[in-house]
Amino acid sequence: MIGSETKEIIENYVEAYNSFDVSGMIKLLHRNIRFRNYANGEVNTEANGIQAFRELAEKSAMTFSSRRQNIMEYRVIDDKIEVLIDYEGILAVDLPNGLKKGNKVQLKGKSVFQFEEGKISQIEDYS
Repeated sequence: MIGSETKEIIENYVEAYNSFDVSGMIKLLHRNIRFRNYANGEVNTEANGIQAFRELAEKSAMTFSSRRQNIMEYRVIDDKIEVLIDYEGILAVDLPNGLKKGNKVQLKGKSVFQFEEGKISQIEDYS
């Protein structure tokens, strides 16, 4: 079972993400935050520590004119919280993979959170 405080932290993180509020995201993170994004089973983005995460989050915010993660379900697996996500974003820039500014990106994925000292210490995103 997921605790109400942990659930609130995750929901606040997602709300800050959806609002492009990088500072709001950062305040919920442990100073030694570890972030990895997996696409097609491989790590394509990684950040370790608050400063690296901030830089990545700011760059990501410039990539989209709008974005929204909707939490569909929570699962507790060992000491991790797995959150199933529906994602939708509108690109603000052209991407190297051929997607163009104004294109809508939709996907289903999951984010896996770990906590340390009452803050998010690890995030792994899978799509």
